[in-house]
Amino acid sequence: MASLPKFNNVGISYEGLKPPQNHCDDPACPWHGHIKVRGLILEGTVIRSRMDKTVVVEREYTVYSRKYMRYERRRSRIHAHNPPCINAKEGDLVVIGETRPISKSVSKVVLGVISKRGEG
Repeated sequence: MASLPKFNNVGISYEGLKPPQNHCDDPACPWHGHIKVRGLILEGTVIRSRMDKTVVVEREYTVYSRKYMRYERRRSRIHAHNPPCINAKEGDLVVIGETRPISKSVSKVVLGVISKRGEG
């Protein structure tokens, strides 16, 4: 009987978030490494994955304008670490969590893929 891959408990209860099936040796992976997840948990779409183990996640949100009594749409781009066991691609809907700074612009990590590109 094959043993299941071991993973850390990241302490996040998010609907549809499961541990990855693959195992990796990345120390900055929340499931198999030593990095802790704390603070914000966000959802967004991967728009760029050209960097090594890093993706750019874009999230849209609304802000209320009191002057015009309407909501306006805004978006922000966040750099997040992409562990090899998750390996999110462009167009995927992902969950990211806040961590300690990993590099100059990266202080979030991809926790899982909710839906792949092209799936509903």
